[in-house]
Amino acid sequence: MSHDQQSRIGKGGRITLFHVAIVSLSLALTLGAWRFSIQQVETRTGARFEAARDRAIGLITDRMARYEDALWAGVAAIESHEGAVSYAQWKEFAGNLGIDERYPGINGIGVIRFHDATTLDAYLAEQRLTRPDFRIFPAHDGAEFMPITYIEPDDINAAAVGLDVAHETNRRTAAQASRDTGLARITGPIVLVQDAGKTSGFLFYAPFYEEGRQWDTASRRENALGLVYAPFVVHKLMEGLLAKELRDVRFSIRDGDETIYDEHATDDPRNDPDPMFAERVSINLYGRTWDVDMRSDLAFRAENANAKPTIILIAGLLIETLIVTLLILMSRANGRAVAYADRVTVALREKQAKLIDTNAELSKKNEELERFAYVASHDLKTPIRGINGLTEMIQEDLEDYFSDPKANPDVGLNLERIRDRVLRMERLTNGIMRLSRVTADESDESPLSVQAVLAEMSADFGLEPEQLVLVDEDQMVCCDQVNFQSVLENLVGNAVKYHDGLRKLRLEVSAGMIDDRLHVLVRDNGPGIAPQYHDRIFEVFQTLRSKDAAESTGIGLAIVRKAVERHGGAVWVTSAEGEGATFGFDWPGGPSAMPTEAEKAA
Repeated sequence: MSHDQQSRIGKGGRITLFHVAIVSLSLALTLGAWRFSIQQVETRTGARFEAARDRAIGLITDRMARYEDALWAGVAAIESHEGAVSYAQWKEFAGNLGIDERYPGINGIGVIRFHDATTLDAYLAEQRLTRPDFRIFPAHDGAEFMPITYIEPDDINAAAVGLDVAHETNRRTAAQASRDTGLARITGPIVLVQDAGKTSGFLFYAPFYEEGRQWDTASRRENALGLVYAPFVVHKLMEGLLAKELRDVRFSIRDGDETIYDEHATDDPRNDPDPMFAERVSINLYGRTWDVDMRSDLAFRAENANAKPTIILIAGLLIETLIVTLLILMSRANGRAVAYADRVTVALREKQAKLIDTNAELSKKNEELERFAYVASHDLKTPIRGINGLTEMIQEDLEDYFSDPKANPDVGLNLERIRDRVLRMERLTNGIMRLSRVTADESDESPLSVQAVLAEMSADFGLEPEQLVLVDEDQMVCCDQVNFQSVLENLVGNAVKYHDGLRKLRLEVSAGMIDDRLHVLVRDNGPGIAPQYHDRIFEVFQTLRSKDAAESTGIGLAIVRKAVERHGGAVWVTSAEGEGATFGFDWPGGPSAMPTEAEKAA
C-alpha cells in the first residue's frame, strides 16, 4: 500500500475527513439524481395534464365554432330568400345541413322573428295559413315579441314552437345583444321547454337583417328581422365532444353563479378525490364566461404513477450504506481498503451512466415530439387542400348565380372567407413544419458572404438596392448556412411584412465578429414595437397583427429564436412605438478570408 493510501486511511484505523467527504459527495449525488428524476417525472406528467386540459378546452371552443358556422349558414340561407324563408324551405335547409351526423350535441336549428304590437297579428295570421294551431306563449307585458317560428327537427322540439323568448331575461338579453352587435351570442343558463329532464341548457343566436349586414347599432335595431338559433342541453353537448372513458381529466363548468355541467361526482369510479393536477380555466364564449374546473382522474394517476424516483433513492441509499460499511471494514483491515474503494468507484460510475441514459431518453422524447408536430402538420395539409378544392368547385358551380344581379353578395364573400381561412391554416401548418425542422446543422459550413445573402433577399422580396443595405464591411464566415439564412430571411421578411407604409422602407444590416461569434443587427424604419410586447413576439402563435390576416401565423420569430438558441446564441429586440425596430442575434462562425481575384477567376 502506498504512503498516500495509508495517509487517507489514517493511523489506528480511524475514519478521516477524506472518508467523510467521499460519503457526503456520494450522498449528494444520490439525492441530486433522486430530485432530478422527480422533477423530470413531474414535468412529463404536468405536460400530459396540460395537453389533456388543452384538448378538452379546444374541443369545446372548436365545437362551438362549428355550431356558429351552422347558424351563419342558416342566416345565409334566409338572406338568399330575401329574409322570407317558408316552413318547407327551412325544413329542407335543416335536412341538408345534416344536424344529427355533422353537429352532434345540438338539439336543433330554428328561426326566431322580431315583432312588436303593430305587426304581431299579421304575423300570427300568416303562420296560421299553414299551421292553424300556431300560437305564441307565454303572455307577457313587454313591448318586444320574439316568437320561435320554425325549429328542426320538429318532432323533438315541438314544445318550443311559438315560445316567445322575450318573456325571460336570459333569453331576451342575449337575443338583444346579438341583434345590436351583429355577432353570435349565447344565453345565460336556462332550462329548455323541450327538455324533459329539466337540466341546464342555453340558446345560441345569430342575427339577420332586412338589408343584409348593418354597420351601427341604430341601423341593426331598425333593420333586424330575427335570429337563427340553436338550443342546447349542456350534458348532451358535452357527450358529443369526447366520451369520458377516453379522457384522463374530469371537468365542471360554471356560468356565473350556476354550475351548468359537473363530472366531479363522488360515485364516478374514476373520480380522484385528491387529484394529481387541478386547474381552473376561464373561456370567453360569445358574450359569456365559462369557468372550467379541470381535474385529473384515477386513470391519469394510474398511467402516470412512476416508481423510478423511489427506486433511485432506495438504490442510492443502499449504495451509501455499502460505502459506509466499506469504510468501516477499511478501518479494520487496511489490506482490503483498495478493493472496497474500487467497488465504490464502479457504483458511482454506474449512477453517472444512469443519469446519462436518462438524459439521452429525454432527448429522444423531445425529438419524437418534434417529429410528431411535423407529421401532424404534414397530414393536415391534405384535408386543408381538400377544403380549398371543394370551395373552388362551389365557386365554379355558382358562377351563373353570381352573374345574376339579384345574387346575394354575402354568399361569394363567405366562400372567400373560407378560402382565406384555409390559406391561413396552410400557412400555420407550414410554419409548424418549419419550426419542427429547425436543428443545429453543421454539415454545410462552407464560406458564406453576408452581402451575397442580402442581395438574394432583395430580389426575393422585390426591394430596391437602397432599401436593404449592409452598413459594415462584407463578412465571409463559415457557419450553418441553411439556418443562418433562414434567421435573416425571417427578420427581413417580418420588417417588410409589417411596414406601415408611412415612409419608404429601409433596412440596415450590420454584421461583425466579436470573439468567435458573428453578431448581426437588422434595423428597420417601420412602426416599431411597444416594450411590453418584446418578449411575447418570440412565442409560438403570438403576433401583433390580427390573427385573421392570412400572413400572420405568429411562427416566424419563434423559428428565429429556436434556430439561434440551438446554435448557443440569443436573440433580442430594441424598439419603441413609432421609432422602428432593431433585431439582433449572435451566431457561431469562424471568419474566413475574402477570396482573392485569382480565386474569383478560378
